[in-house]
Amino acid sequence: MIPIHALLARIRWDPAFGRGEFVIGYYDRVARHIVRVPLRRLAFPDHDHFACTLVDDEGEARQLPLHRIREVLKDGRLIWQRDGPPGEAPHRHRT
Repeated sequence: MIPIHALLARIRWDPAFGRGEFVIGYYDRVARHIVRVPLRRLAFPDHDHFACTLVDDEGEARQLPLHRIREVLKDGRLIWQRDGPPGEAPHRHRT
């Protein structure tokens, strides 16, 4: 079981593993479903280890807590998943 922050660091800093098209799925509390966005739309401020910045379709920057990330896909294949909505204990992580 790899924590999401460790997986994101590996994608960013491991050149061999980081090749490919990555998509993250995060739980949108308002829409009450998982929203998928390309990883390239996320920024990782050096000072914040608990959230990233997401630029939405309207160009607005929003904070996205890492605990709301529910899945990660690489080249269309699911490589990591956390079950259940935020606030519940995760059932499994898969890498």
